[in-house]
Amino acid sequence: ETLAIARPCFQHRKNKEIREEGRTIMAGKYDLIIVGGGIGGSALAATMAKAGRSVLLLEKSTVYEDHVRGEWIAPWGVAETKRLGFYDTLVKAGGHHLAQHVSYDETRAPEEAEAAPLPLEMFVPGVPGPLCIGHPHHCQTLFDEAVRAGATALRGVTVTDVKLGASPSVTYEVDGEAHTASAPLVVGAEGRQSLVRKEAGIPLHQDKPHHWFAGLLVEGVDGWEDTRQAIGTEGNFGFLAFPQGGDRVRVYGGYALDEKGRFAGEDGARKFLDAFRMRSAPANEALAAGKPAGPLFSYFNNDSWTDEPFAEGCVLIGDAAGWNDPINGLGLSITYRDVPVVSDILKATAGGAAPDFSSYAEERTERMRRLRFAGQLQAALDMEFSEDARARRRSYHERRAADPALGLHGFAIMGGPESVPAEIFTEAHREKVLNG
Repeated sequence: ETLAIARPCFQHRKNKEIREEGRTIMAGKYDLIIVGGGIGGSALAATMAKAGRSVLLLEKSTVYEDHVRGEWIAPWGVAETKRLGFYDTLVKAGGHHLAQHVSYDETRAPEEAEAAPLPLEMFVPGVPGPLCIGHPHHCQTLFDEAVRAGATALRGVTVTDVKLGASPSVTYEVDGEAHTASAPLVVGAEGRQSLVRKEAGIPLHQDKPHHWFAGLLVEGVDGWEDTRQAIGTEGNFGFLAFPQGGDRVRVYGGYALDEKGRFAGEDGARKFLDAFRMRSAPANEALAAGKPAGPLFSYFNNDSWTDEPFAEGCVLIGDAAGWNDPINGLGLSITYRDVPVVSDILKATAGGAAPDFSSYAEERTERMRRLRFAGQLQAALDMEFSEDARARRRSYHERRAADPALGLHGFAIMGGPESVPAEIFTEAHREKVLNG
């Protein structure tokens, strides 16, 4: 943490002033204030600092923790990390590429599923496949990049007030002192419970949850191919597995909404791993025999979105602007698309002018609509557990073998929502996939 804190504190001292009633506040002015120093906030801070802008980056945590999300970057998201210039940094920090995908199912023999694994380098030219990197380490790596680029980056910050409009400012507390900083623009990058979004009065739309989704980091996994990701459904459980390199695998599981307490209690993690033991996916025995290496969290799978992720004096990125169903695993990819789109607009805006984020809103709205559609199809196929659902999956796998176009919604998840024709995201395609 030394690198992440020492330099900003020096910049902080240069800008302090003593005001009335003995209260010390930050009188500094910046080109940009970013609330939230996770993936999106730190990536944007580093990008804009490299472009010569003065950036204040505020992060609540003092240590990044495992929140069971954000460790898999789809090939199209990897392309965005290259566009931003972070790819080599992430690989050097331990980024681990995946090369193959296998779809297991109780309606298919495992030998059939494993006979033709999907090659993951096929989706984006120059990208060998998805990239996995532990979320806490990922966050710290980008935060350090923001510091190296020249951003004033602070940890252990509590934001107490955000003022937007024509004269934006952020008031916050750090090390027991209150400060106020101003900038022409405040960026909300602080996740789902965004204070910036709330202060801007930007409505957040959410659809109804479809199933529960739980995640766990497992270590000591012996026998799982470390470049192979997998998904599968059997009985009343659907799983996903993403190797992180070495003997670690991040696993997820979906289960019905009426089973809220299924993995609760002290033995919840063990019950969760036991659910991975499937006749249709015998390789899962390696996962079930592993050791929990982090917390087990369960959450709803639903999507959320904003119609316009900006208002006077602010713009939202990442989950603050709305998120996709985690069954797609696209949180990082979405954020890595937000950052270059927003930063390009900021770089192109003349000094003293207000940036126009309407093109960002238009692109993101369509992007999220398409990914929401893809997630709904994946949830219907992989996270429903009735006899009708089993028959639907069997029919889908058989028909897709004859007509690969049936799986183009999955191509959108891997290759990007713009990589497939618009007609894939229509009710006609949904009907064709689910009902033949």
